[in-house]
Amino acid sequence: MFRLQSCFCRSFFSWTALLLLLLSPCGALLARSQGKRLVEDNSRTLVWSDEFNGPDGSPPDPAKWAFVTGGSGFGNNELEYYTDRAANIHQEKGNLVITARKETYAGSDGVSRAYTSARIETRGLFEQKYGRMEARIKLPEGQGIWPAFWMMGNNFGSVGWPACGEIDIMEKVGFEPSEVHGSLHGPGYSGGEPLTGTFTMPENGRIGDGFHVFATEWTPREIRFYADDVLYETQTIESLPVDKHWAFDHPFYLLLNVAVGGYWPGDPDATTRFPVSMLVDYVRVYRLGTVDQAKK
Repeated sequence: MFRLQSCFCRSFFSWTALLLLLLSPCGALLARSQGKRLVEDNSRTLVWSDEFNGPDGSPPDPAKWAFVTGGSGFGNNELEYYTDRAANIHQEKGNLVITARKETYAGSDGVSRAYTSARIETRGLFEQKYGRMEARIKLPEGQGIWPAFWMMGNNFGSVGWPACGEIDIMEKVGFEPSEVHGSLHGPGYSGGEPLTGTFTMPENGRIGDGFHVFATEWTPREIRFYADDVLYETQTIESLPVDKHWAFDHPFYLLLNVAVGGYWPGDPDATTRFPVSMLVDYVRVYRLGTVDQAKK
């Protein structure tokens, strides 16, 4: 509550002094400074999103997402074959559902695998340089299960990995039921030696028990990682190994997938229960006021 009546005289002179200060050159500078802080702290402009509100059983919006299919192992010794079948990926009750299954599957390329799953990307459809990227996700669990929400540099086709840069907004490996990881990969800091951090659930709760919001805020010199709005990791240009290139100065595209097996998570075992699904409530991308200010 404002208490103006009982302090009228004191308030009148205080507000008069403040008005004179704001009308002065110093006051104008103060106002601009305060306004810029408000922009940096609070300004987010939604530039792209998918709420996954399509009809039950429908594929992800083809205007926003493209399928990645195949069973090449994707450089990680993964065991799944990625398909575009509804059995592996569809929309249902306001969520995107990506399901990993234990089943023998042979693709048109002649590759046969003992597991299937799905992977999608916005490559060629949506790319963003700087901003806040976030998704609300319920993660699957189980030994050998490897869900991820991540980004790749749009120059991947011309310079390859890791020179293109990779931002892992969220990765989870099945043998860590309470943890997720956020990582940066680039030339000289990739594979098993990325710039990385870990979020652990309070009281070691199981992160797969409910939905959580995973986000990255990316500015020209800094990338911050969040889980449920808890900042758990910050990487900057100064975090790089000596004489290495900051590979995060160009547009990136988004990816969602559930891998099975691989060098990091290891293979599924007798404790792994199939099928397992990752539910994605939404993916949203915002432009940040900090970046707008930095460009001016």
